[in-house]
Amino acid sequence: MAKRFIPDWTEKAPEPYSYRSIFKWGDPHTFKHPNPKLYDELKQIFNLDDSYFDKKKNEGREVVGYKKPVKLTGTQLKALAEIAGYDNISTKEYDRLKYSTGKTLEEALKLRKGVVERVSDCVIHPRSVEDIQKIVAYCNKYKIPIYVYGGGSSVNFGLRPSKGGVTLVLSTHMNKILALNETNQTVTVQAGILGPALEEALNNAKKLFGTKYNYTCGHFPQSFEYSSIGGWIVTLGSGQASSYYGDAYDLVISMKWVTPVGTFTTKDYAATATGPKVNDIMKGSEGTFGVLVEVTWKIYRYMPENRRRFGFIFKTFEDAVNASREISQGEFGMPAVFRISDEEETHIGLKLYGIDGTILDKIMQMRGYKPMQRCLFIGSAEGEKHFTRNIKKQVKKICKKYGGMYITGLPTRMWEPGRYKDPYIREDLNDYGILIDTLETSVKWDNIHNVHKAVRQFIKNRPQTVCMTHASHFYPQGTNLYFIYIMKTDDIDEYIKFQDGIIDTIAKSGGSLSHHHGVGRMIAPWLEEHIGKEQMAVLRAIKKHFDPHNIMNPGGQLALDLKDKNWRNIK
Repeated sequence: MAKRFIPDWTEKAPEPYSYRSIFKWGDPHTFKHPNPKLYDELKQIFNLDDSYFDKKKNEGREVVGYKKPVKLTGTQLKALAEIAGYDNISTKEYDRLKYSTGKTLEEALKLRKGVVERVSDCVIHPRSVEDIQKIVAYCNKYKIPIYVYGGGSSVNFGLRPSKGGVTLVLSTHMNKILALNETNQTVTVQAGILGPALEEALNNAKKLFGTKYNYTCGHFPQSFEYSSIGGWIVTLGSGQASSYYGDAYDLVISMKWVTPVGTFTTKDYAATATGPKVNDIMKGSEGTFGVLVEVTWKIYRYMPENRRRFGFIFKTFEDAVNASREISQGEFGMPAVFRISDEEETHIGLKLYGIDGTILDKIMQMRGYKPMQRCLFIGSAEGEKHFTRNIKKQVKKICKKYGGMYITGLPTRMWEPGRYKDPYIREDLNDYGILIDTLETSVKWDNIHNVHKAVRQFIKNRPQTVCMTHASHFYPQGTNLYFIYIMKTDDIDEYIKFQDGIIDTIAKSGGSLSHHHGVGRMIAPWLEEHIGKEQMAVLRAIKKHFDPHNIMNPGGQLALDLKDKNWRNIK
C-alpha cells in the first residue's frame, strides 16, 4: 500500500526578527494543520493534486528590512524616552513594523513578499496612567499621531499608523488586576491585560483574592489568547459565549480614559438616569477619542461542573434558523455557546473535527440528514445546575420540533479544544497560495436568509471558492452571520477587490457592516452611508472635542477623517 502524501506543513517556529514572526498567528511554536480529509476536500475544490503541494511560496522567513526613516526629531524622541524610560522606547525597524501590524490577511500577504507600507516612527511601552497622560499631552502639543496596540489581533487595519507617529503598547506593563469587588461582582483591570491572564486569575479568585466564589470574565472571542480587554471594548467585540454573558458592550461597567483634552473616569453604577452616557459613547471608539487605560468589568460565578453540552443536526439551514430563533425568544434563558452552521460549513466542519465517516455520520445519513443539505448546531449552557439542566431540556424540545436529531454533546466536546486554534491553519494554506479569510455581519431574523443568500451568491459566483457560514451570537431580535471564504489566487489586488465586493454585498442586502470585528479603516468607506450623515456628524463633533488636533488614530479610522475613499492612499 502506497504511503499517503502529506504536505510539508510547517512545524518550525518563525526565525527571529523575520516577517513571518510578525504575521504568524498566536504562539510561535503552536500549529494546526488541515487533517487528511480536509486536505483531500481542498484538493478536490481547487482541482489540485499532491504535486501542487511539493513547493511552498513566499514563506516570509527573511529578516525584516526596509528603508523608512524616523520622522520624529531627536529632541522629541528624547522627551518621550524621559517620560516612559529609555528601556521602554524603540525606533528599531523590527519593532516599528511589528507593532504597526494587525492580523488582516492583506497585511500577511504583503509581508510574505517583504512589502512594508506604513510604520510608526517609534514604539513606546508605557508603565502607568501617568506615563500615558504625559505622552498624550506631549504629542498633542507637537501634533504627533498616537496609535494604541493591545494584543495585536485587529482584522480591519485598526493598528495601521497611516500618518506615522507613536504606537503605545499597553499589554507590556499595563496588564494588572487592580481590584476585585465580590460584593458588586466586578473586577477593575488595566486595559492591556490579555484574556488568559484575566480568566486564570478570576478562575482562582478564592485562592488569589480570598473570595467566596471563583469567577469568569464571560468573554471568549476566538482571539481570546492574544487580545486585550481594552481591545474587546473599543472594537465592540463578542465572545463565543456571548449569547448568555453578553457582548463586550454589555460587560463594561465603567472606564478610565486619557484624551488630549483631559483624563476622566465614568461612574461605576449598574444603571443611572443622568443623561446620555459618555461611557457608552466611548465603547467602540477604536482609539479615535483617547487611550482606554482602566476598565471595571462584570464578572460571573465560575461553575464549569454545571456545564451542559448538546449537539443537533438539522435537515436544512432554514430548520436550524427557525429552532434558533425560538430558543432565543423562549424566555427560559440562553445557551452560552450557541452556534449553527450552514450546509457548506457543516460539510467541511465535520471533516475538520473528525466526525465525517464515523458511525455518528453514518447514522445521520441513514436518517436522512444528507451531506451539503444538513446543518450542525452545537451548544452548551452555563450557570447554576438547575438553570443549565432546564436550558438543555428546552433546547432539546425546540430542536425536536424542527426536525433536529440529537447527537449528544460530542460535537461540542470535539469543538472546544480547538476553539482558539483554527486561525493557525491560515499559515499552512497561505504557504501554498490558498487564501482563507472572514467577514461578519449582524442580521435581523426577518432578513437573515436574504443576507445569507446574497453573500453566498456573490462569493460562489467566483469559480472554485468556498463559502462557509455560521451564526454564533444570538438575541431575541436577531443574530450574526460569519462568512469564511477560501480561494486560490496569487493576486493580492484581486483578493482586495473580492473582499470589497463582499462588504458591499453585505451592506446592500441589509446586514450591518460589522457585528464584532469593528470598523477600522477597512470598512470605513461604507460607514457614513450605513449610519447616515447626521450620526457621522455627531461622531465627528465628539472627535473634535476630545481630539482637536486629530492625533488619536488618524488616517481613516471609523471614517472620521476619511476624505479619499481609498484609505490606503492617506498619508
